[in-house]
This record gives sequence, C-alpha cells and structure tokens, in this order.
Amino acid sequence: MSDDRTRAVERVKDEVCALHAELLRWGLVAWTSGNVSARVVGADGADDLMVIKPSGLAYNELTPQSMVVCDLDGKVLEGDLSPSSDTAAHAYVYRHRPDVGGVVHTHSPYATAWATAGEAIPCAITAMGDEFGDDIPVGPFALIGDDSIGQGIVATLDGHRSPAVLMRQHGVFTIGKDAKAAVKAAVMCEDVARTVHLARQLGQVERLQQHYVDRLYDRYQNVYGQDGAAAAATPATTSEGESA
Repeated sequence: MSDDRTRAVERVKDEVCALHAELLRWGLVAWTSGNVSARVVGADGADDLMVIKPSGLAYNELTPQSMVVCDLDGKVLEGDLSPSSDTAAHAYVYRHRPDVGGVVHTHSPYATAWATAGEAIPCAITAMGDEFGDDIPVGPFALIGDDSIGQGIVATLDGHRSPAVLMRQHGVFTIGKDAKAAVKAAVMCEDVARTVHLARQLGQVERLQQHYVDRLYDRYQNVYGQDGAAAAATPATTSEGESA
C-alpha cells in the first residue's frame, strides 16, 4: 500500500472511530449494537476500500486501530478483529451505489418502532421535507449474515430522495456522501420518527403537499447553510461580466 493510500486509510479510521461516539451521544444505539462505515476512495475508483466497526466491541473500547479495513466484497484486509456482522450489507451498498461514501446502521427506538410496524414515516413536517425530501420508506425483512439487507437498502432507495430506510422488523440504515452525512441522517431520522409518533398521539397526521416538500428540499439542499447562502447572494454574471 502506498504512503498516500496508507494515510488516507488512517484518516478514515480516525473519522469512523470518532463518529461512533455520535451514535451514543444522540441515543441511537444500545450496548454494542449499530455501526458506521466509510468508503476509502481509490485512485481510479476500482480499488475502493471500506472501514467499518469491529463486531461486538463496546463503544468505549473503540479506537482507530480497532477499526477493520475491508475491500468492497467484505474481505478483511487489515485489522486484528472480526468486522461488523453487517459488513456484507455495507459492502453491497458501496458496490452498487458509487455515490455513497458512508453507511450507518442503528436500532434507534422511535425509528425502529416504525420499522417494526412496517410503516413508512410520512413527510408531515418541514424538517422531513428539508432532510429527506419524501417519506422515509420501509425496506423488506432480511436476515443478517449475507448481503440480503444491502440488496433491500439499494432497491428501496433506488430513485428515492431519502437517505434513510427502515428495514422491516430490524432497524435503520442511512447513507450519505460521507460517513458524517450518513450519521446526520440517522440522527435526523430518529428525531422526526419521534416527532411524528408524538403527533399521532394527539390526532390525525397529514402529509405535506408534494409541492411544499419539493420546495423545502430544494431550499435546504441548495440554499441553506453558509455555502448555500453565499451562492444565493452572489448575482449571476453574463459572459461580459455584467449581472444577469
């Protein structure tokens, strides 16, 4: 492995290890459940790797050195511990979604309750329109151990704006451009799952009209935040340098 490649792997191991603390911080996992993985991009995309949490290790015992490096078939390339039992699922997602740089799995209670009921979370609040751009869908039931869960994730999210899927009677999987984005999606998934559940205790919940969802999603993805606000505030210019 080249020096640049080694440094890239070490950076991702540091990041993945640190992000597991966010799962605990936001109450998304219990005991040793849940995992975060991240893609390590290769020189030409053909030799990408994956860094993932080891199986069954307590969160307070995780270190960058304990992270496991695998290829995108799930074969262990580096690490003294066995990788997560969800490794095959993560690897399948990376193989079939080259746009995905991070995958997260949690059993966060409110979102997992929706998964247990086999019910999608309706896009009923503006925060869902912003982050998910749609309902949070339910994927098929699948057992752990092979890539069946990964197949369900990819099939369910194909053509869908949501970065989160509720795998039936199992839990939550989220994807993102990187591992941090996937963790954020997991945090927000649990937040809206709780809010919509509480709202349903008070009465009927109506989904937002689709044109509102589209407008919310577009604003949040393209204008919200410092980079988006700066771009929106900069007037477009013509080829002659005049404001359009």
